[in-house]
Amino acid sequence: MQIQLPGGRPTTPRRPWRSRIPCFFGALVLLSGCSGEDLIPAADAGDWIPPEAGPDVSGVTQFCDLPGSVQSTADGKVTVPGGFGASAVSFVGLPAGFCVHYFANVGNARQLRFAPGGDLFVASPTTITTGGVGPAGKSSIIVLPDDNHDGVADDVITFMGGLPSTQGLLFANDHFYFQDAADIKRVPFTAGDRTPRDGTETVVRISIYSSSLHWPKALDQADDGTIYVGNGGDQDESCDWGRPFHGGILKIDGSPGGVPVSKGFRNPIAVRCQRGFNLCFAVELAKDYSAMDGGREKLVPIRPGDDWGHPCCLTRNKIIPSAGNDDNLCATMTPEDVSFAIGDTPFGIDFETGKWAAPYTRSAFVSLHGAYSTWAGARVVAVAINPMTGMPLPGTSVPMISSGSMTDFATGWQDQTHGRPAAVTFAEDGRLFVANDNDGTIFWIAPLDLKR
Repeated sequence: MQIQLPGGRPTTPRRPWRSRIPCFFGALVLLSGCSGEDLIPAADAGDWIPPEAGPDVSGVTQFCDLPGSVQSTADGKVTVPGGFGASAVSFVGLPAGFCVHYFANVGNARQLRFAPGGDLFVASPTTITTGGVGPAGKSSIIVLPDDNHDGVADDVITFMGGLPSTQGLLFANDHFYFQDAADIKRVPFTAGDRTPRDGTETVVRISIYSSSLHWPKALDQADDGTIYVGNGGDQDESCDWGRPFHGGILKIDGSPGGVPVSKGFRNPIAVRCQRGFNLCFAVELAKDYSAMDGGREKLVPIRPGDDWGHPCCLTRNKIIPSAGNDDNLCATMTPEDVSFAIGDTPFGIDFETGKWAAPYTRSAFVSLHGAYSTWAGARVVAVAINPMTGMPLPGTSVPMISSGSMTDFATGWQDQTHGRPAAVTFAEDGRLFVANDNDGTIFWIAPLDLKR
C-alpha cells in the first residue's frame, strides 16, 4: 500500500532531506511455520522528498497541538490541520487523551536511543535476524534531529556506516556505545555530535556463545553504573543439565568477554533499566511452537544467578518435552511475573519517566511485534509498576489467564499494512517514540496535555 503524505509546510526553512515512505508489496518468506518470529526481506519502498519548510510552531504550547497530530478524544479522532504525516499514523489506536504524530522513516529501524542534547539515534542493520527486514536497512546508525521543534525530523543523517549487524545503542560515561556484530564499541560523545569523533575503541567482544540468527546485543546502564548486554541463544539447542551459558545477560567490567550475570535465555532481544531503582530488565523471546507445552515469552529482571531455563525448561516446574518428562528437574528455574503468549513477540521496552498521569505513571511499555505471517498480537502494552520497588506487577497476555497489570495501549497493526512495532523509547520531554521495522515509520505518542 502506498502511503501519500500531505504537504502544506509554509514557513521555517530547513535543509532538504530524503526519506523513505513505505510501499508494501508483500514478502518472500524465508522461514515458515514459526509461531513467534519470522524472517522476511524488506518491502519495496519509494523515495519521498518532503517540502523544505516546516510550520510555524512558535505559539504551540502542547505537543499534541502541533500540526499533523492525530488526537484521540472521547468523541473520536481529531487531526490538527497543517503539518504532514497524519495519514501515515492515523491507523494507531490509543486511549482517549493521547495523540500520535509522524516523526520520520528509517528502513529496518530496530533500536531507538536519545542522545544528550535530544537527537534521536536509530540502529538500522541489514543482517537478517528475528522478525527483521534486513535488506531495507542502511547498515548504519542514523541521527534524526528536530532543530525547529515541529515534531518531525529535519534530516536523516548517517552518523556511522558500515554496520550491517548493529542494534544495541547506549549513551553513557561521555561516550556512545554501539554494537558491531560480536563487539560492543564506543566513541567519545558530546551533546550535539552528529558525526563520530576520533577514538573508537572496542569495549568487549561477546564470544562466550554466538548465534548467527539471534545476534542483536541490546545494552543499558544501571543506576550504579553497571552496563548490561544481552546475548542470544538458539531455538534448537539441546538440553544440557550442566546449564552452560549460551543465551543470557553479561555485564561489562573491563574483562575481554564480559562476565555472565544470568542465563537460560533463548533470545533476550531488549534490555532496559528502570531509573531510580537500580533495576534493569530484559524481554525474552522464548522457544517457538511451545505454547501448547506451557511456553511463554517474558519480561524479567536482570539479577545475578538467575536461570530462566532455556533450552531445558519453559519456566519453573515445566520441562521442555525434548528434554524429558520430569517437571521436577525444572524446580530451581526462576519463575517470571510478567509473561506474553508465544507469538506476541515482545521486541522493545522502556519506562515512562513520571510525566504521564495515572494509570500509566512509571509504567513499563513493551512493543509486541506480533505472530509470524498474521501479525496477530502486534501492539504496544503497558505494564504497571510497584511504585515502592520499581518492579513490574504480575501481568500476562497468555490466554485464559487474568491479564493482571497488563493493558493494551497502542493498537492498529493487525491489518498487516502498517509495519510492526519494534523499538520504543521515551524522550526526556515525556513523549513515547515507536519504531516500525517492517516499513520504517517512526512516530511519537503523548498525552494531550503534555507541555512542550
